[in-house]
Amino acid sequence: MSVTGLCEICEAPSVEHTCDRCGQLVCERHFDEDAGVCVECAAEIGQPDRPRQPDDEDMPDGVDTYEF
Repeated sequence: MSVTGLCEICEAPSVEHTCDRCGQLVCERHFDEDAGVCVECAAEIGQPDRPRQPDDEDMPDGVDTYEF
């Protein structure tokens, strides 16, 4: 689907999808292809097998992440 605008989550100019649930325009990174919804809706409706990946924009400066 071809849509025009900015991603309503990260404001990236490469919008490729529209959320089937809320109608937000979102980029590939913020769209759950299997569910057909944006990552915000996927979190609300509960997609336990799809853990949310932290985005660089979500972390304040100087915060490191560690995986054990």
